[in-house]
Amino acid sequence: MSERQILVYTATAAYRHVSIPAGVAAFRGLGAEHGFVVHATEEPLRSLDGYDAVVFLSTSGEVLDEPGRSALLEHVAGGGGFLGVHSAACTEYEWPAYGELLGARFAGHPPVQPAVLTVDRSHPATAHLPRQWHWTDEWYDFRAPPRDVTVLATVDETTYTGGGMGADHPLVWYRHHGRGRSFYTALGHAPEAYADPAFRAHLLGALQWAAAWPEGDVGSPLGVRRSGPPWKCGSGRP
Repeated sequence: MSERQILVYTATAAYRHVSIPAGVAAFRGLGAEHGFVVHATEEPLRSLDGYDAVVFLSTSGEVLDEPGRSALLEHVAGGGGFLGVHSAACTEYEWPAYGELLGARFAGHPPVQPAVLTVDRSHPATAHLPRQWHWTDEWYDFRAPPRDVTVLATVDETTYTGGGMGADHPLVWYRHHGRGRSFYTALGHAPEAYADPAFRAHLLGALQWAAAWPEGDVGSPLGVRRSGPPWKCGSGRP
C-alpha cells in the first residue's frame, strides 16, 4: 500500500450499536473528501501492514484472538495509529495491553440526554468546536479517570443527570504510545451523530493526528495531562 489507508474495525462480541453502519459511512465519506482509502471489516484482525491507522468503531467484548492482538500491538509499536470510538472502551476487558493503549475502561452510563462539554481547542480534533459544546450523547462513566493522557474534552455533570465521576469527567483524550499514537473519543452513540458536521470534523482531526498525517500535527500538548494509578476493568452495558 502506498496511498493513505485506514482500517475501520467493527467486530462486536457484546452489545452492538445500531450506529455502526452510519459510522462506517462517515469514515468512507471523509476518506473520499480528504484523500484516504477506508477498509472496513469485522473479520478476525490480522496483519495491519500498510495501514496508517486502525479505528475501533464501537467494538465491544472480546473480539481479538491472539494473532489479532499481536497484529494490533505490532501496528502501534511500528508507529501506526489507533483511534477508539465510543464503546471501544468496552472492548477486550481480559487483555491489559489494550487497556493501556486506550487509557480507561467503561463502567456505565445514564440514558442518552443533552449536556455541555468543556473543550480544549489545541488539537485538530477539537479546534473547530466551541469551548462550551452543547451535545447529546450517551455519557460514559469510567472505572477510573484515564492516566498518562492529554484530555481534550470533559463533560459537566451539572448539565445532565446520572453522571458518576464528579467534577472531573474526561471523555476525549490522546496519548503517544511508544512510536505510535492513540486517540479516544467516548462520543458517537447515535447514528445521527455521524451526519453532524462538527462530529465528523472531530473524527477527522482525531484520525489525522493518530495516523501522523501532516494536517494532524499538534505542538506540545496544551490540554490537561493526567496521570494516576492503574485502572481496573469495569463492566456494564455500553
